[in-house]
Amino acid sequence: MDPRTPILVGIGTAHRPPDGSAGVEPIELMAEAVLAAGKDAGAPGLVARARSIAVPGGNWTYPDPARLVAERIGAADTRTVLSVIGVPQVTPVNVALDRIRRGELDVAIVVGGEAMASRLRAERTGRETPGGGGGNVLAGNLGDNDTAVDPPVPDETWVPEGEFMAEAEVQTGMWAPVEQYACIDNALRVAEGGTIDQHLDEIAALWAGFNRVAQERVAREQVAQHHAAADFAEPRDAAFLRQAGPGNRALAFPYAKWHVSQWSVDQAAALILCSVGVAEAAGVSRDRWIFPAVSVESSFACSLTKRAEMHRWPAMAVLGAAAADHIGRSLDEVDHVELYSCFPAAVRVQQRELGLPHDGIPTLTGGMTFAGGPFNNFTYQATAAVVERLRAAGDGLGMVTTVSGLLTKPGLTVWSAHPPERDALVLDLVDTAREATAVVDVTSSSSGAATVATYTVTYEPGEAGDEPAKAFVVADLPDGRRWIGTSRSADLLAAGVGASGGELIGTTVVIDGTECAPA
Repeated sequence: MDPRTPILVGIGTAHRPPDGSAGVEPIELMAEAVLAAGKDAGAPGLVARARSIAVPGGNWTYPDPARLVAERIGAADTRTVLSVIGVPQVTPVNVALDRIRRGELDVAIVVGGEAMASRLRAERTGRETPGGGGGNVLAGNLGDNDTAVDPPVPDETWVPEGEFMAEAEVQTGMWAPVEQYACIDNALRVAEGGTIDQHLDEIAALWAGFNRVAQERVAREQVAQHHAAADFAEPRDAAFLRQAGPGNRALAFPYAKWHVSQWSVDQAAALILCSVGVAEAAGVSRDRWIFPAVSVESSFACSLTKRAEMHRWPAMAVLGAAAADHIGRSLDEVDHVELYSCFPAAVRVQQRELGLPHDGIPTLTGGMTFAGGPFNNFTYQATAAVVERLRAAGDGLGMVTTVSGLLTKPGLTVWSAHPPERDALVLDLVDTAREATAVVDVTSSSSGAATVATYTVTYEPGEAGDEPAKAFVVADLPDGRRWIGTSRSADLLAAGVGASGGELIGTTVVIDGTECAPA
């Protein structure tokens, strides 16, 4: 085997249960995860040999988090990378694999972490917030966890390119992810000829399946006397998940609280990648080696409402086709799968674009709702879960996907328990994704008749429960452009939540500037 072949040799996670009272800093969780990854590799000394530490941006104010991790793990001679929010979570892995293969790196660490649960507890109790309060202040008053201010800047800072959100969406105020993903899911319902009742049933069944996986994972870990990082694994069946109500407040139709990623967690995960030559010299047992077969992404950015087909994600289809071609089998034959699961729409669209069963439950963790979604690094927790399965089986393939933005920049990795027959496919398929994505022009102001293309309804608390308050409406204009606006029409809101027994998408509305009403 070529000694420059890149492999994954160490996975590590760090976790605090959500009911804990002691605060923790994100940086401490990251360092703990890296050290755990070194132990997992059976070669703890590898962490100090890392010549690159990459951290994806998060809900903290560390200007150079990788430097702080390096200090804690003893990696004195390393280059630090900050991958700004909007750069896909798979990018640090891809860069590491490529640089190892080229001989530019021997050992690379990718690590991310969040301590939002600690932060929210601190805010509620009036303590300083772990992880920083702005400016150059990097940590709260946590004794030994205090972090010096004004550290150096990263050696490399990667920033996203392209438009994640159209100006018309911003002007309309449709900027919350839950609103945009709800629009995607509603568009998918009509594209597949479903009714609102069928749609609610499908989402509930999918998410109940994710919940069962989280429960099973916790049960297995309890038997092994470990605590699994599945923070919200309380049983929630399809009947509970189907309807908003007590304990499941409405957010944006068809979504309620327990349809969305839960980011109030204290979690981190780390990956150690190195060359085969380094692994052999460090004495890493071959049963720890996991091989990259595919690690592809697309940096093409196109906002939701500009995509001609809002229920689709052509860029992910491009990645799936490239992956299937490279491994020589369809992706529904991959043994272990973890799809990025920030919202049901993300999973449902990916299942269709990747040719996976529509009724499958593509998770090993329980997903970002029930395992917990630590903002911008869940992909690494997912990778750790897939690697554990591959090692336990001693054979097979495992796939992990990532979502960046509002189904904007996809990433997809396939890992193998054995050396693949072909060198790993590591590519940015930006041009192919751009060519595959039909686009339209959008505006936030117009007048006259238009046809509803998708929508969501948002809510306000009421005496009898959450009440429909406003709709975000995306409508196709006669001239081929698309309008994004709002409506407070009671008739339109009723149709949007299924109270009128009809379907809002496909009906005609009359636009007056930034508002619309049924024709």
